[in-house]
Amino acid sequence: MKAAIHQKYGSPEVVFLAEVEQPVPKDDELLIKIYASTVNRTDAGFRSAEYVISRFWSGLFKPKYPILGCEFAGIVERCGHQVVGFKTGDKVFAYNDKTFGGHAAYTTIAYTDAVALIPKNIDIYEAAAITEGSHYALNIIRAANVKKGQKVLVYGATGAIGSAAVQLLAYFGADVTAVSNTKNLSLVKNLGANEVIDYEKEAFLAYTHQFDFIFDAVGKLSFHICKPILSKNGIYISTELGSYAQNVFLAMITPLLKGKKVLFPIPPALSKEDINFLATLTEEGYFKPVIDRHYTLDQIKEAYHYVATGQKTGNVILKVID
Repeated sequence: MKAAIHQKYGSPEVVFLAEVEQPVPKDDELLIKIYASTVNRTDAGFRSAEYVISRFWSGLFKPKYPILGCEFAGIVERCGHQVVGFKTGDKVFAYNDKTFGGHAAYTTIAYTDAVALIPKNIDIYEAAAITEGSHYALNIIRAANVKKGQKVLVYGATGAIGSAAVQLLAYFGADVTAVSNTKNLSLVKNLGANEVIDYEKEAFLAYTHQFDFIFDAVGKLSFHICKPILSKNGIYISTELGSYAQNVFLAMITPLLKGKKVLFPIPPALSKEDINFLATLTEEGYFKPVIDRHYTLDQIKEAYHYVATGQKTGNVILKVID
């Protein structure tokens, strides 16, 4: 089968197309014919190994899992004889950030892992983008213990994580202020934000608002910068380590003190319960992944380069079957 693989860490140029052996499903696994995947920050991070700590999972000196693609959607080609709840021909979407495998024509996944039927109101290409951004957003929202009516600021509201965060926070009843560029103001408002700040025209740090939670979805802020607009017991969470890994150290120190604090939650594996929850939210119209553009599998280097610009709006779809 055709797959995009990387045999060493580095820039998008280390990725190339190759013919590899098609996986064979175990008794508890589904064989999925992949129609679409995404190229996202998770894939790019494991490809580059910029954060050296990632190598403890992916391989110290070279990748243990050469086919990336943590989220994907497709059709069940075959089921192991222990599989329940799925059948051949089912349209499914899934998330796998342990062994990946979405940037290929086929992959396997245990039926008990993060795989679910695609909601009827979304197509197979959109479904590929349901999980990655929302998984990180959901984990961070839960870590902050967001309650209905709390004031939350989402910085970077147009990325995969940020756009998912706005929708999830709106669903949970938070009062959401989102920071966006000019061209995406309407988009972010339609995602459920109560107020949208145009960072190209307004200095959001000059606002007199006090936020219970600041969600830095792109890792470009800092606790120090945000402290003046955090409420007395406000929480700051970033998706990135911060300069000199400061967010990790602050997350160890600030919770021991009274007042404003930093948290740095490590996301667990996406559970079966959570992927079903995301499927339900999608089917009921509370969540829909934002799609920026599409690339084909043989354009994967271009897709990685575009993601690296940090300018994507929502998700970048990788069409394995066009």
